[in-house]
Parts: sequence; C-alpha cells; structure tokens
Amino acid sequence: MNKILSHDRKEETPEGKARWFQSLSLKERADLLCQFTDMILFINPNIGEKKDAQPVAGRVLVLSQA
Repeated sequence: MNKILSHDRKEETPEGKARWFQSLSLKERADLLCQFTDMILFINPNIGEKKDAQPVAGRVLVLSQA
C-alpha cells in the first residue's frame, strides 16, 4: 500500500482516491475487497439472502440488454 500520509483535502477527491487505489498492487486490491466483504457480512450476515431487491430512484443506473 501507499505509505504516504497526507492531510491535504485535495486527496479526498474522487480523483485522488482513484490515484491511491491505482497505486495498489493487485494483491492489495484483492485484500481490500476481502476486507470490505468481511465488514459487510459482519454488519449484515443475511445480505446474501436478499431477494427481489429494488433500485433506489436516482441513485443507481441499472443497464439491461434489449
């Protein structure tokens, strides 16, 4: 991971976050994915059992093939 510590608000932009994420190795990215997945499952263990999820208007664009 990038070991540089910054307190610059410019680093909190989506572009800054993307640059940080791109600086990670493939293994580090995979480790983050596993950590996020573990956190989500810890908070809501039944999330994988959800059925018939409905999109929230204006939040997510769902694309489908015609």
